[in-house]
Amino acid sequence: MIEIERKFLVKSDAFKAQAFKSTRIVQGFLNRDPERSVRVRIKGDKGVLTVKGKSSNNGLSRFEWEREIEKHEAESLLKLCEPTIIDKIRYEIKVGNHVFEADEFFGDNKGLIIVEIELKHENETFEKPDWLGEELTGNIKYYNSQLSKQPYNTWKS
Repeated sequence: MIEIERKFLVKSDAFKAQAFKSTRIVQGFLNRDPERSVRVRIKGDKGVLTVKGKSSNNGLSRFEWEREIEKHEAESLLKLCEPTIIDKIRYEIKVGNHVFEADEFFGDNKGLIIVEIELKHENETFEKPDWLGEELTGNIKYYNSQLSKQPYNTWKS
C-alpha cells in the first residue's frame, strides 16, 4: 500500500503516438489535507475511492489505499467534492519494462501535461523516453489535490 512514483513534465506530445491506451478521468477531492487526501474518481466506466497519506521527505513515496466503487456512487460523491473538479485524459505508454501514465489536463488546468511512473523501489532505474521533460517529483504544486485548489491557469508565469 506504499506508492512509489516519479513525476515529470513532457517536452512534446510524441507520447500520444506511442500510447497503447487512453482513458478519460474526472476526479475531485473530498479532503485535501496535507496529511491525507481523499479522492473520488470516475475512470472510464468505473468509480474509484482513494486515500493518500503525506509524501515522504523526498516526495517519492506515500501511503495509498484504493477501492473500486460503483460509477453512480462516484458521481454522487463528486457533487460533495471541494472545488475544482479535475478533468483529464490519461495515456498509458510502455517504455522498456515500465508503463508511463501521461495526464493531459482540461478545464482550469488546460495546457498542463504531467507524466508519472510507478516504481517498485525508490532507486529503481528506468528507460527515459525522448519526450520526458523536467522532473517534478516532490513538487506539491503539481499534485492533483493542489491543482484542484490552485488550477494551472491561475499560475503566474
